[in-house]
Amino acid sequence: MGTIKAILGLAVIVAVVYAVFQIAPPIMSNYSFQDDLRTLALMDGTNMQKTEEDVRKDVLQKAREHDLPIEPKQVSVQRLNTPGLSSIYLSADYSVTVVLPGYSFDMHFTPNSGNKAF
Repeated sequence: MGTIKAILGLAVIVAVVYAVFQIAPPIMSNYSFQDDLRTLALMDGTNMQKTEEDVRKDVLQKAREHDLPIEPKQVSVQRLNTPGLSSIYLSADYSVTVVLPGYSFDMHFTPNSGNKAF
């Protein structure tokens, strides 16, 4: 009986470690991508020559660098203009499917560049 418990305990530990290694990469990619969105918003927000489409292309390039399944229609670019201040708010909306043995699920992410209100 003790051997069976030990084998089951080991199997549970292996299953949890496997699940963590399947779930952690999308979370870390999203975290890094959100940091890139903040940086892009700061850099592109002050550049008035860049159109919203140029900024969208920059966002999609960053998404490709992180191997994220983001299409152009999933990226929102809003230019916020006030007298003496111009900034950009960026957001994306995407899902990543995580496949585990016998079970799969979608992880939904909505990274953005930060607070729209100053």
